[in-house]
Amino acid sequence: MKTTIAFSILFLLSTTAMPAAQAQSAAAHPSTTPATTTPVKDAKTSADYRLVPGDKLRIEVYKDAQLSQALQVRPDGKITLPLIGDVTAEGHTATELRDTLVTSLKEYNNNPIVTVIVVETVPPVFYVMGEVNNPGTLQLKGQISAVQALAMAGGFKDFAKKKDIVIQRKGPAGVTSVHFNYNDAVKGKAPMVYMQPGDTIIVP
Repeated sequence: MKTTIAFSILFLLSTTAMPAAQAQSAAAHPSTTPATTTPVKDAKTSADYRLVPGDKLRIEVYKDAQLSQALQVRPDGKITLPLIGDVTAEGHTATELRDTLVTSLKEYNNNPIVTVIVVETVPPVFYVMGEVNNPGTLQLKGQISAVQALAMAGGFKDFAKKKDIVIQRKGPAGVTSVHFNYNDAVKGKAPMVYMQPGDTIIVP
């Protein structure tokens, strides 16, 4: 009988101590697959990301199923919503587009609540044309200077005017022109210009 009681006590002690041992083992050898993961913020959909044609959006207007729609930015840079009509989306952030929609909807709703969600983005690109060896469309991967962009386009042709390069850039106010002197830039005599999605480098 004593032997049986002693064995029972040992068994109970071993089973109550097991969770603590397992916890220590788990701490010493964490699982390679975490239970939860923190999503990494994509630079393409950051707060300062500016919309380009082809981007897919979800427009949510609170308590208005007719205006809440899935849309794609058209090649002309616009989207179309009932009541409002055409609205320019290209060159705007999601926040700026939301504010534009709110302003337009106030004619029909005193306090419209609008959410703009960027569902899917297209790869950002820029364009090089004129007196370069390989003009065309190039993908904007990371930070690319105008000098690097021109190298990606194969460099200059013999009679290219390197001092008179123009970069056309689309923004909320329309297209602006940035003058770029290649010779000064490579010598460090002028600030470097970095490419933005949709830029067009024109080499005369």
